[in-house]
Amino acid sequence: MVQLILEKPFDSITVQDVLDRAGVARSTFYTHYRDKDDLFFSDVDDFFGLMSTLLIRKGEVSTRIAPVRELFAHLFEGKAFHDALVSAGKIHDVWELGRGHFARAIEQRLSTLDCARTIPATERAAIAQAFAGALLSLVSSWIARGMKESPAQMDELYHRLFWSGVSASG
Repeated sequence: MVQLILEKPFDSITVQDVLDRAGVARSTFYTHYRDKDDLFFSDVDDFFGLMSTLLIRKGEVSTRIAPVRELFAHLFEGKAFHDALVSAGKIHDVWELGRGHFARAIEQRLSTLDCARTIPATERAAIAQAFAGALLSLVSSWIARGMKESPAQMDELYHRLFWSGVSASG
C-alpha cells in the first residue's frame, strides 16, 4: 500500500491494485480488511503503536518521554509519503491516530520515570495528551519549514519544552 501511495493518488488506488502488488487473493484481503482505507489505517495504527512505545520496549533509562529523534528520522526519510498523505487528504486522520498512540505511551512512560514522580497521577493523562499534540504540531512545523533541524535537535527541543513546561506547572 505504501509503495502504491508513492506511485499514484490514493483515490485512484483500487483494491485490485493492492491485490496485484501483494500477490494475494481477493477473499484473503476481505478476510482481514473491509476496504483499502481499512488496510491503510491498519498499517498506520501498527506503525504508531510500535513507534510510540519504542522507548518503553527498549527499556531506555533516559528522561526522554517520547522517541522524538527516531520519529523525526523516520519522517525525514519518508517526506514523499507525507506529501502523498497531504494530497490524499489523509494527513489529519493519520496525525489523530498518532496523537492517541503517543498520548498513551507518554502517560505510560511518565508513570515509570523517577524524575516524573512529582507529576500527580491525576494529571498525567492530560499532560500526555497535551504533549502528544505538541509533538505532532512540532512535526508539522518542522516539515513545513523544510526539515532544516536534525532529528537530534528536534528531540532536544521537544524534551526541553516538555521538562520546562512540566517543571513550571509543578
